[in-house]
Amino acid sequence: MNVALDKPMRRHNNPMTSASRDIFDITNRVVVITGGLGQLGRAYTHELLARGARVALLDMAEPDPDTAASIAEQDRLSFHRADVTDRANLETILAAIEAKWETPFGLINNAALDSPPGSEANANPPFEEVSREAWDATMEVNVTGVFHCCQVFGKAMRRAKRGSIVMIGSTYGMVSPDQRLYDYRRDQGEDFYKPVAYSASKSALINLARYLATHWAPHVRVNTLTLGGVFNHQDPEFLAGYEQRTPMGRMAQEDEYNGAIVFLMSDASAYMTGANLVMDGGWTAW
Repeated sequence: MNVALDKPMRRHNNPMTSASRDIFDITNRVVVITGGLGQLGRAYTHELLARGARVALLDMAEPDPDTAASIAEQDRLSFHRADVTDRANLETILAAIEAKWETPFGLINNAALDSPPGSEANANPPFEEVSREAWDATMEVNVTGVFHCCQVFGKAMRRAKRGSIVMIGSTYGMVSPDQRLYDYRRDQGEDFYKPVAYSASKSALINLARYLATHWAPHVRVNTLTLGGVFNHQDPEFLAGYEQRTPMGRMAQEDEYNGAIVFLMSDASAYMTGANLVMDGGWTAW
Protein backbone atom coordinates (compact mmCIF):
# COMPACT_ATOMS: atom_id res chain seq x y z
CA MET A 1 0.00 0.00 0.00
CA ASN A 2 1.37 3.42 -0.97
CA VAL A 3 0.81 6.25 1.49
CA ALA A 4 1.32 9.87 0.42
CA LEU A 5 3.89 11.48 2.70
CA ASP A 6 2.08 14.82 2.69
CA LYS A 7 -1.20 13.28 3.84
CA PRO A 8 -1.25 11.80 7.34
CA MET A 9 -2.98 8.47 7.75
CA ARG A 10 -6.47 8.76 9.21
CA ARG A 11 -6.49 7.94 12.91
CA HIS A 12 -9.25 6.75 15.17
CA ASN A 13 -10.82 9.37 17.41
CA ASN A 14 -8.43 8.82 20.33
CA PRO A 15 -7.03 11.68 22.42
CA MET A 16 -3.79 9.75 22.86
CA THR A 17 -2.94 10.23 19.17
CA SER A 18 -2.33 13.97 19.42
CA ALA A 19 0.86 14.79 17.51
CA SER A 20 1.68 17.67 19.85
CA ARG A 21 2.44 15.59 22.93
CA ASP A 22 5.57 13.75 24.05
CA ILE A 23 4.56 10.11 23.91
CA PHE A 24 7.20 9.26 26.51
CA ASP A 25 5.91 11.82 29.02
CA ILE A 26 5.08 10.22 32.38
CA THR A 27 4.83 13.40 34.44
CA ASN A 28 2.74 12.88 37.60
CA ARG A 29 1.86 9.29 36.77
CA VAL A 30 1.75 7.22 39.96
CA VAL A 31 3.83 4.07 39.66
CA VAL A 32 3.99 1.29 42.26
CA ILE A 33 7.22 -0.74 42.38
CA THR A 34 7.35 -3.91 44.47
CA GLY A 35 10.79 -4.90 45.68
CA GLY A 36 11.52 -1.21 45.40
CA LEU A 37 14.62 -1.20 47.59
CA GLY A 38 16.44 -3.80 45.50
CA GLN A 39 19.11 -3.14 42.89
CA LEU A 40 16.71 -2.79 39.95
CA GLY A 41 13.91 -1.24 41.99
CA ARG A 42 16.22 1.62 42.92
CA ALA A 43 17.31 2.06 39.30
CA TYR A 44 13.70 2.21 38.08
CA THR A 45 12.82 4.67 40.82
CA HIS A 46 15.68 7.02 39.98
CA GLU A 47 14.65 7.14 36.31
CA LEU A 48 10.93 7.54 36.93
CA LEU A 49 11.47 10.35 39.41
CA ALA A 50 13.81 12.10 37.00
CA ARG A 51 11.00 12.04 34.45
CA GLY A 52 8.42 13.54 36.79
CA ALA A 53 6.54 10.43 37.89
CA ARG A 54 5.34 9.80 41.43
CA VAL A 55 6.68 6.53 42.83
CA ALA A 56 5.40 4.33 45.64
CA LEU A 57 8.08 1.88 46.79
CA LEU A 58 6.93 -1.38 48.35
CA ASP A 59 9.41 -3.65 50.13
CA MET A 60 9.66 -6.09 53.01
CA ALA A 61 12.87 -4.45 54.23
CA GLU A 62 13.12 -1.11 55.95
CA PRO A 63 15.10 1.56 54.08
CA ASP A 64 18.53 2.40 55.44
CA PRO A 65 18.86 5.82 57.12
CA ASP A 66 20.17 7.59 54.02
CA THR A 67 17.40 6.16 51.85
CA ALA A 68 14.77 6.97 54.46
CA ALA A 69 16.01 10.57 54.60
CA SER A 70 15.86 10.83 50.80
CA ILE A 71 12.31 9.48 50.76
CA ALA A 72 11.25 11.96 53.43
CA GLU A 73 12.60 14.84 51.34
CA GLN A 74 10.74 13.81 48.18
CA ASP A 75 7.11 14.80 47.70
CA ARG A 76 6.92 12.48 44.70
CA LEU A 77 8.26 9.42 46.52
CA SER A 78 6.70 7.28 49.24
CA PHE A 79 7.70 4.07 50.98
CA HIS A 80 5.37 1.34 52.21
CA ARG A 81 6.44 -1.71 54.20
CA ALA A 82 4.77 -4.47 52.24
CA ASP A 83 4.28 -8.21 52.13
CA VAL A 84 3.12 -9.03 48.61
CA THR A 85 1.65 -12.31 49.83
CA ASP A 86 -0.72 -10.44 52.19
CA ARG A 87 -3.65 -9.06 50.23
CA ALA A 88 -5.06 -7.12 53.20
CA ASN A 89 -1.71 -5.36 53.59
CA LEU A 90 -1.77 -4.41 49.91
CA GLU A 91 -5.32 -3.07 50.18
CA THR A 92 -4.19 -0.80 53.03
CA ILE A 93 -1.26 0.44 50.97
CA LEU A 94 -3.49 1.15 47.96
CA ALA A 95 -5.77 3.26 50.16
CA ALA A 96 -2.76 5.21 51.46
CA ILE A 97 -1.47 5.86 47.94
CA GLU A 98 -4.88 7.01 46.72
CA ALA A 99 -5.24 9.30 49.75
CA LYS A 100 -1.81 10.83 49.11
CA TRP A 101 -1.99 11.03 45.32
CA GLU A 102 -4.51 9.11 43.20
CA THR A 103 -5.15 5.64 41.82
CA PRO A 104 -1.85 4.28 40.48
CA PHE A 105 -1.31 4.31 36.75
CA GLY A 106 1.54 1.82 36.80
CA LEU A 107 2.49 -1.36 38.65
CA ILE A 108 5.94 -2.92 38.27
CA ASN A 109 5.94 -6.42 39.75
CA ASN A 110 9.61 -6.50 40.63
CA ALA A 111 9.65 -8.34 43.98
CA ALA A 112 10.98 -11.89 43.74
CA LEU A 113 12.94 -14.54 45.54
CA ASP A 114 16.05 -15.58 43.63
CA SER A 115 19.20 -17.61 44.19
CA PRO A 116 22.12 -15.63 42.73
CA PRO A 117 25.39 -17.41 41.92
CA GLY A 118 26.90 -16.33 45.24
CA SER A 119 24.12 -17.88 47.34
CA GLU A 120 24.86 -19.98 50.40
CA ALA A 121 26.58 -23.27 49.63
CA ASN A 122 24.35 -26.35 49.44
CA ALA A 123 21.18 -24.25 49.68
CA ASN A 124 20.19 -25.06 46.08
CA PRO A 125 20.49 -28.79 45.45
CA PRO A 126 19.67 -30.63 42.19
CA PHE A 127 16.02 -30.97 41.19
CA GLU A 128 15.62 -34.41 42.74
CA GLU A 129 16.46 -33.04 46.18
CA VAL A 130 14.56 -29.74 46.16
CA SER A 131 12.24 -29.55 49.16
CA ARG A 132 8.55 -28.75 48.97
CA GLU A 133 9.21 -25.90 51.43
CA ALA A 134 11.77 -24.28 49.12
CA TRP A 135 9.43 -24.65 46.13
CA ASP A 136 6.47 -23.17 48.01
CA ALA A 137 8.46 -20.23 49.38
CA THR A 138 9.54 -19.10 45.92
CA MET A 139 6.18 -19.63 44.26
CA GLU A 140 4.40 -17.82 47.10
CA VAL A 141 6.34 -14.61 46.49
CA ASN A 142 7.10 -14.81 42.76
CA VAL A 143 3.66 -15.93 41.58
CA THR A 144 1.08 -15.62 44.35
CA GLY A 145 2.55 -12.25 45.38
CA VAL A 146 2.19 -10.97 41.82
CA PHE A 147 -1.32 -12.41 41.70
CA HIS A 148 -2.27 -10.42 44.81
CA CYS A 149 -0.67 -7.20 43.56
CA CYS A 150 -2.48 -7.47 40.25
CA GLN A 151 -5.78 -8.14 41.99
CA VAL A 152 -5.45 -5.15 44.31
CA PHE A 153 -3.78 -2.53 42.13
CA GLY A 154 -5.09 -3.85 38.81
CA LYS A 155 -8.66 -3.76 40.05
CA ALA A 156 -8.22 -0.09 40.96
CA MET A 157 -6.70 0.63 37.54
CA ARG A 158 -9.58 -1.10 35.84
CA ARG A 159 -11.99 1.04 37.83
CA ALA A 160 -10.06 4.14 36.73
CA LYS A 161 -10.05 2.80 33.14
CA ARG A 162 -6.31 3.31 32.60
CA GLY A 163 -3.04 1.77 33.59
CA SER A 164 0.00 -0.30 32.72
CA ILE A 165 1.23 -3.39 34.57
CA VAL A 166 4.68 -4.85 34.01
CA MET A 167 5.77 -8.33 35.06
CA ILE A 168 9.52 -8.45 35.55
CA GLY A 169 10.52 -11.71 33.92
CA SER A 170 13.79 -13.52 33.36
CA THR A 171 15.50 -15.38 30.56
CA TYR A 172 15.17 -18.38 32.86
CA GLY A 173 11.42 -18.08 32.40
CA MET A 174 11.88 -18.63 28.66
CA VAL A 175 14.74 -21.11 28.53
CA SER A 176 16.28 -23.48 31.04
CA PRO A 177 19.11 -22.19 33.21
CA ASP A 178 22.51 -23.08 31.84
CA GLN A 179 23.74 -25.05 34.81
CA ARG A 180 27.26 -25.11 33.33
CA LEU A 181 27.63 -21.54 34.58
CA TYR A 182 27.72 -22.95 38.08
CA ASP A 183 30.19 -25.78 37.43
CA TYR A 184 32.88 -23.81 39.24
CA ARG A 185 30.93 -24.10 42.48
CA ARG A 186 30.36 -27.81 42.11
CA ASP A 187 34.04 -28.21 41.28
CA GLN A 188 34.69 -26.66 44.68
CA GLY A 189 32.51 -29.32 46.30
CA GLU A 190 29.45 -27.09 46.70
CA ASP A 191 26.03 -28.43 45.78
CA PHE A 192 24.65 -25.49 43.76
CA TYR A 193 22.09 -25.50 40.93
CA LYS A 194 19.92 -22.66 39.73
CA PRO A 195 16.61 -23.76 41.30
CA VAL A 196 13.61 -25.00 39.37
CA ALA A 197 11.10 -22.86 41.29
CA TYR A 198 12.64 -19.62 40.04
CA SER A 199 12.34 -20.74 36.41
CA ALA A 200 8.81 -22.04 36.85
CA SER A 201 7.72 -18.85 38.58
CA LYS A 202 9.08 -16.60 35.86
CA SER A 203 7.44 -18.73 33.16
CA ALA A 204 4.13 -18.38 34.98
CA LEU A 205 4.32 -14.59 34.80
CA ILE A 206 4.42 -14.59 31.00
CA ASN A 207 1.03 -16.27 30.73
CA LEU A 208 -0.42 -14.42 33.71
CA ALA A 209 0.36 -11.23 31.78
CA ARG A 210 -1.38 -12.58 28.70
CA TYR A 211 -4.41 -13.64 30.70
CA LEU A 212 -4.79 -10.25 32.36
CA ALA A 213 -4.05 -8.38 29.13
CA THR A 214 -7.12 -9.93 27.53
CA HIS A 215 -9.21 -9.72 30.69
CA TRP A 216 -8.61 -5.99 31.25
CA ALA A 217 -8.39 -4.78 27.64
CA PRO A 218 -8.67 -2.16 26.38
CA HIS A 219 -8.12 0.05 29.42
CA VAL A 220 -5.34 -1.66 31.40
CA ARG A 221 -2.30 -2.94 29.55
CA VAL A 222 -0.28 -5.88 30.94
CA ASN A 223 3.11 -6.89 29.57
CA THR A 224 6.16 -8.87 30.59
CA LEU A 225 9.66 -7.41 30.53
CA THR A 226 12.12 -10.30 30.34
CA LEU A 227 15.56 -9.39 31.59
CA GLY A 228 19.00 -10.90 31.37
CA GLY A 229 21.48 -10.97 34.23
CA VAL A 230 22.55 -7.75 35.93
CA PHE A 231 26.13 -7.09 37.00
CA ASN A 232 26.47 -7.02 40.78
CA HIS A 233 30.11 -7.93 41.41
CA GLN A 234 29.51 -11.66 40.93
CA ASP A 235 32.29 -14.23 41.21
CA PRO A 236 34.86 -13.86 38.41
CA GLU A 237 34.31 -17.50 37.39
CA PHE A 238 30.61 -16.87 36.94
CA LEU A 239 31.19 -13.62 35.04
CA ALA A 240 33.61 -15.29 32.64
CA GLY A 241 31.09 -18.00 31.81
CA TYR A 242 28.20 -15.56 31.47
CA GLU A 243 30.15 -13.24 29.19
CA GLN A 244 31.10 -16.12 26.91
CA ARG A 245 27.48 -17.34 26.82
CA THR A 246 26.00 -13.93 25.87
CA PRO A 247 26.23 -12.36 22.39
CA MET A 248 26.71 -8.91 23.95
CA GLY A 249 29.65 -10.33 25.87
CA ARG A 250 28.68 -8.92 29.26
CA MET A 251 25.98 -8.66 31.89
CA ALA A 252 23.61 -5.69 31.88
CA GLN A 253 24.28 -2.58 33.91
CA GLU A 254 21.45 -1.87 36.33
CA ASP A 255 20.29 1.28 34.50
CA GLU A 256 20.09 -0.33 31.06
CA TYR A 257 16.52 -1.51 31.61
CA ASN A 258 15.24 1.95 32.51
CA GLY A 259 14.37 2.82 28.92
CA ALA A 260 12.06 -0.17 28.67
CA ILE A 261 10.39 0.76 31.94
CA VAL A 262 9.73 4.32 30.73
CA PHE A 263 8.43 2.93 27.43
CA LEU A 264 6.00 0.59 29.19
CA MET A 265 4.82 3.28 31.63
CA SER A 266 4.24 5.82 28.85
CA ASP A 267 1.90 6.26 25.91
CA ALA A 268 4.73 5.13 23.63
CA SER A 269 3.49 1.59 24.35
CA ALA A 270 -0.21 2.49 24.17
CA TYR A 271 -0.97 -0.30 21.66
CA MET A 272 1.15 -2.94 23.39
CA THR A 273 -0.46 -5.49 25.67
CA GLY A 274 0.00 -9.20 26.32
CA ALA A 275 3.55 -8.99 24.96
CA ASN A 276 6.89 -10.21 26.22
CA LEU A 277 9.59 -7.58 25.68
CA VAL A 278 12.95 -9.34 25.84
CA MET A 279 16.11 -7.43 26.83
CA ASP A 280 18.76 -10.03 27.52
CA GLY A 281 21.88 -9.10 25.56
CA GLY A 282 20.98 -11.81 23.04
CA TRP A 283 20.98 -14.66 25.59
CA THR A 284 17.86 -16.31 24.13
CA ALA A 285 19.01 -15.75 20.54
CA TRP A 286 21.42 -18.69 20.87
